[in-house]
Amino acid sequence: MEVGTMNKSELIESLAAKKGLSFKKAEEVVNAIFASMTDALLSGDRIEIRGFGSFVVKAYDAYTGRNPKTGESISVREKKLPFFKVGKELKEKVSGY
Repeated sequence: MEVGTMNKSELIESLAAKKGLSFKKAEEVVNAIFASMTDALLSGDRIEIRGFGSFVVKAYDAYTGRNPKTGESISVREKKLPFFKVGKELKEKVSGY
């Protein structure tokens, strides 16, 4: 089985083909979904898509790190990163159960 990568353009093409939409209309739908998800995460909301997974924003505290090349101590500021947790149904489908 060959493993590939589906990019945004291929996702739009797939949606257009499966639902009989023009590429432009499918692109509007995909962009609207991504924009809504981004807005929700920026607002601190959790996104849960049953059977697929959930998206949350995790906060990480600041810490003192080390530059691996020089060994110099550096300050790493606090940050927030999006995190995806796969749902049980998707995990089982991918695993072939």
